[in-house]
Amino acid sequence: MASALGVALLGGAAVANAMAGEESPSAAPMAPASPQAAPSAGQSDALIVGYKSKAAGARSDTAVREDTQAVAAQTDEKLSFDRRLGTGTVLVDLGEKQPAKDVAEVMDQFRADPDVAFVVPDRTVQAAAIASPSNPNDPRLGEQWELTEARAGMNVRDAWRTSTGRGVTVAVLDTGIAAHSDLAANTVAGYDFITDAFTAKDGGGRDNDASDPGDASKQGECKDPLGNPLPAAPSSWHGTHVAGSVAAVADNGKGVVGVAHGARVQPVRVLGRCGGSTSDIIDAITWASGGAVPGVPANGTPAQVINMSLGGGGACDPATQGAIDGAVQRGTTVVVAAGNESSDAANSSPASCNNVITVAATNRAGDKAGYSNFGSAVDISAPGGETSPNSADGILSTLNSGTDAPAAERFAFYQGTSMAAPHIAGLAALLKAARPALAPAEIERAIKDNARPLPGACAGGCGSGLADAARTVASAAGDPASPPAEDD
Repeated sequence: MASALGVALLGGAAVANAMAGEESPSAAPMAPASPQAAPSAGQSDALIVGYKSKAAGARSDTAVREDTQAVAAQTDEKLSFDRRLGTGTVLVDLGEKQPAKDVAEVMDQFRADPDVAFVVPDRTVQAAAIASPSNPNDPRLGEQWELTEARAGMNVRDAWRTSTGRGVTVAVLDTGIAAHSDLAANTVAGYDFITDAFTAKDGGGRDNDASDPGDASKQGECKDPLGNPLPAAPSSWHGTHVAGSVAAVADNGKGVVGVAHGARVQPVRVLGRCGGSTSDIIDAITWASGGAVPGVPANGTPAQVINMSLGGGGACDPATQGAIDGAVQRGTTVVVAAGNESSDAANSSPASCNNVITVAATNRAGDKAGYSNFGSAVDISAPGGETSPNSADGILSTLNSGTDAPAAERFAFYQGTSMAAPHIAGLAALLKAARPALAPAEIERAIKDNARPLPGACAGGCGSGLADAARTVASAAGDPASPPAEDD
């Protein structure tokens, strides 16, 4: 069983084996764009193993099972082949969460095999949001300072004269989406990639229902990276909040407006109770961008943009990097949150991966938000809010009122790099609609080249500055006064 992902929300299984036959049709795992140090072993209950392209294990599940049993005999551990991921890498089950020493021993045995390209732990990630207790009942666009205010906003309203994101799909890899009238018209079918029943809280197993059942946890159910029990937590509805920042419906007489309110959001569920797993996220990246994942139906509406407001400790691993590289090669722009540890983003994944747009968070004064990660891995900054001492200085978006299961819809202020990233994902959608031929690297360059200097302070590196939507879209469209390309 794959571990609950070392990935967390940045703001935030009964295993359904998607096993191929003896000879899997999946392609061999792609090598990362550049050499990367192997991640150190921590506690884990699964490993992700990538085989070299000409090795039998790159395509034969039988060969993988034989290799796994050989390593089990050498280490005296109960190992088993779990499944092949969408990138062609394989997931090896360690039976139960093992201490770092034993995980390292198993990894070393796999690395000793000349046919193995890499082996990394299946880490846990969390969402990257920091919730605010304030939940206004009658929000308006005027409360969305990040879209409108001259000093620290993104100048989004002027960009809407040229593009609203129409025709573009943005996949939100997160907790799923709770039903909300300010999102429904802009939502397309997604998928639930969570394999672990405890994490999923919906009966377990992958399926085509990407709605969010809630991610509440009881005292001690979740643990920090060192294995210490965490306090009880209510459901975050993190994916719902992120989705609203991307594409909440405009001109419907209620609620808030998304950066790309003409675009469509595709919920792809990878985070649940206590987080989610790297292996599930790898398959989700592959599927969302139009790639094939064993046992999962093809994506009928592949995304041109992926948003991942999630992260975990450690540098980018080659398994995650391979999935990202595959998505970018398919033409999908990947936007990720820098993380909320107020430290170097080089020590967070996927923030430190190549071929992504890594986003730091700023506050209403235009300073780097106190929680935001920083450093050379950061590409751009965007409003993420800071709710202390004033909750209205956070980012207002769609939410749900349930403390555990879904209840009534509502709106709320959150803060986090989770809130900054979807503003850039929305901007990428505006660019793609204005000029459909733009490749991911060109979208990233346009966003960075047209940023303006941070109006406040940033120690440690905040990328190219504060994103400016109007300037960026105008540069892509060529003439800001021309009719929107999406309407042609």
